[in-house]
Amino acid sequence: MAFWRLSVSASGETSDALTNFLWEQGALGVVEEESPSAPSHIDAFFPETASSTGLLHAVIAYRASLQALGFPVSPAEPEVTALVDGDWASAWQQAFPPIEVGARIVIVPPWHARPDDATGARVQVIIEPGRAFGTGHHGSTESCLRLTEEALRSAGLLAPRVLDVGTGTGILAITAVKLGAPAVLAIDVDPDAISAARWNAERNACADRVLLEVAGPEAVSGREPFPLVLANLLSHTHLALLPQYTRLVAAEGLLVLGGILADEDQVVIDAVGAAGFVRVTRVVIDGWSALLFRRSARP
Repeated sequence: MAFWRLSVSASGETSDALTNFLWEQGALGVVEEESPSAPSHIDAFFPETASSTGLLHAVIAYRASLQALGFPVSPAEPEVTALVDGDWASAWQQAFPPIEVGARIVIVPPWHARPDDATGARVQVIIEPGRAFGTGHHGSTESCLRLTEEALRSAGLLAPRVLDVGTGTGILAITAVKLGAPAVLAIDVDPDAISAARWNAERNACADRVLLEVAGPEAVSGREPFPLVLANLLSHTHLALLPQYTRLVAAEGLLVLGGILADEDQVVIDAVGAAGFVRVTRVVIDGWSALLFRRSARP
């Protein structure tokens, strides 16, 4: 079987939109390589049944529409090349090497998984790269992972119950369990994301401690507030969900927010601070900011 690889460059402002567009065109996988000093490079893989000419024209037209809206577009033209089965598998797998995060975490795809006793002092989290967001290779996910580790470490021996809002692949929820959280409620409005998270939780032998639900945070009710809430979303979504965070984070509990562009995080800091949270720390990786807050004690 043969595959098509469509390669295109994108600025930071348009890379997410272009990646989503490629998924909508039927991509089997999309890999983005980010650079702080150059446009991102995106490779999307399509089955041989797809029209290479049609894909190329669709991407060219989409880039033109972005440019017409005033967004910067890389001058490099998109390209389509043919790959045989082995070449596609090799290119896909090479794009996801193991990545060490923080002091204790190593994120690996299934083809690099090892027995847990062979990973030294690091906790191995196995994540299948796929359609759901969150493999640890993106700055927003890596920064959230670092603050998840810090939040759980600051909890000491009393590892808290955790809520993961917008779980995606389940990477934050699974990591929290592997770092000692007794249970995590992981929610997402996308059923495909919940399916991906369930597969990953089973692969990490922690499906019994990760409760997965197709839901938004407004649907979480009848439970005690959580000592730790995680959310790797976009800035405007955090602002919209602030009343839910206020309701769901326990007094003196911790809130980790990621997916925030570094030059936008002051707006989030101010809004969350006005709601009774105190910023503890900030991590910025590849232009993406993650923030750790502590909830003030309720009267």
